[in-house]
Amino acid sequence: MSLKVLIVDDEALARARLRTLLGDCTAPAASVEAEAANATQAVEWLQRQAVDVALIDIHMPGADGLTLARTLRALPHPPAVVFVTAYAEHAVHAFELEAVDYLTKPVRLERLQAALQKVERLAQSTRGLEVNLPEEVLIIQDRGRTERVALTQVLYLKAELKYITVRTKTKSYILEGSLSELEEKFRPRFMRIHRNALIARRAVRALEKHYDAEEGEGWAVRLDGIDELLFVSRRQLAAVREVVANPYSVALPQSR
Repeated sequence: MSLKVLIVDDEALARARLRTLLGDCTAPAASVEAEAANATQAVEWLQRQAVDVALIDIHMPGADGLTLARTLRALPHPPAVVFVTAYAEHAVHAFELEAVDYLTKPVRLERLQAALQKVERLAQSTRGLEVNLPEEVLIIQDRGRTERVALTQVLYLKAELKYITVRTKTKSYILEGSLSELEEKFRPRFMRIHRNALIARRAVRALEKHYDAEEGEGWAVRLDGIDELLFVSRRQLAAVREVVANPYSVALPQSR
């Protein structure tokens, strides 16, 4: 089986050389699924398709390769990352981002082949672990009872005074904790739509005009399985529109 590859480099000649080298790779073989000239193109493509490995240049206009690698980690199915760059000084930062390998230009065939072998070994070990991975859950304490609620069942999380309401299609639970901590922990399953609410991306059904007694005229999101509408703040409106069109969209952070 050949590895599926995305090449990300702002120089057309560099992309062409990598494509040629990848065509000469064996054990494992590699097939180039797409090329991107910048980080934005790469994220847009990966939101629609999955690959085994992304070969990423570091110095690019706009968001650089390190920023792109951080963004890819939030995708539902992130590819392995191999940096390909003319500069060696970013190696430490690259491995902090758990890059599989770091190749310097001009890339030699044997080094590229070795990097792909690392990707293949990582993929094989990951497949072996997936069978035993525990399902992500929230632990709910309710009147002397401890209950596990699978995140795949949760439609929204809403801060209410000192507690958080956890809503599924069939039931509401009360959870102690911080909404911000839950947002950080469970990216990219949930997105913020308001200062007091997170919603499950996969559950978004529609965005509707809505009047709220506290917020006034605005917009609200409708989720699968419940009739309740959740108000969307103006700040989050553009992001919610994007999720209505693509439930797995991930915003690209700015380069530092």
